[in-house]
Order: sequence, then structure tokens, then C-alpha cells
Amino acid sequence: MTNAPASTHAADAAQSFAAHSLEAGRSNPLSGTVRLPGDKSISHRALLFGALAEGRTTIGGLLEGHDVIATADAMRALGAHVVRGADGTWTVDGVGVGALLEPAEPLDFGNSGTGVRLVLGLVAGHGITVRFDGDASLRKRPMGRVLTPLRQMGARVLDSNGDGDRLPLTLQGTQNPIPIE
Repeated sequence: MTNAPASTHAADAAQSFAAHSLEAGRSNPLSGTVRLPGDKSISHRALLFGALAEGRTTIGGLLEGHDVIATADAMRALGAHVVRGADGTWTVDGVGVGALLEPAEPLDFGNSGTGVRLVLGLVAGHGITVRFDGDASLRKRPMGRVLTPLRQMGARVLDSNGDGDRLPLTLQGTQNPIPIE
């Protein structure tokens, strides 16, 4: 390789590419099955709805990343029976609206901002007290934009990191949320 300027190499590459024209011909139709990865936002919500439902919810295509698994663990701690089948299908045996259980241990959401914010809202409408936590990164993220309306609805933050509604915090939900706009 010579020490020619980069522009010379780029020109040589362009000339080489131009010398080989490509042509596309007619082909047979494509057929097959494509399995798309699950959506994180929908996966969180599917687990929450399954926990609130009475009976069994079956979820296919759940995105199995750390964030969604943290939400599945939280639903288990709140009383739902959440299981991943060998075929990758998830089942959630829900407890029904208003029947979530107060967990014995804090809910740890790792780095899942979506998971913790959704479950804060879920807990706020139940008469239970729950401790929320996460990793060092999640502890730096403010929760005020979620906690402000939850307080207006009657939920109470019993303690927090003291730095602007950050994790770890304890939320006491209300059995009878106050309607807000």
C-alpha cells in the first residue's frame, strides 16, 4: 500500500465500483415467516394488564430484556403468578383489580425507568405500601413528573431519596383514587 492521499484511495474505489455495473433481474416471490422482536413498552404493559386481570393471560413475543424481566419480577412480588414457558410464551395468572399484595421486599427495577414509572402508577391505585428502588443510574432519574399527579390522586410518598423525588422511595397507594384532570 502506498502513502497516497485518502482522496486518491476514495477516487480509486469509486472508479472500481463504477466499472462493475449491477443489474437486478426478475426473481421468484419471497415466502417465509419473520418473527419480530417484542416491543419493550408493550411488554411492560402486557405484564401489568395480566397482573390486574382475573384469570390467565398468555403473552407471546414478550421482549425478554433486563427491564421487562424486572417488571415481571415486580408483578410476582405483587401477587401475580408469572411464568415463562419452554416455548417462550409467558403466562400471567392475575390477581384482579384492587387485589395486589403488599410485597415483603423492595421492588428493584434495575435501570428500568419505564417499568418503575408504570408500577408507581399501578400501586398508587391500591391500598398498599411499596418500596421502589433501582440501580445507581435509575436513582439519579427524577420521578416527580409521575409522583405529582399520583399525589393529587391521593397516593403518598412516605420517604424518598430527598433529592427531588428520586429512588429509593416508598409509595403508599390509595384504595379510592381522587379523579384529576
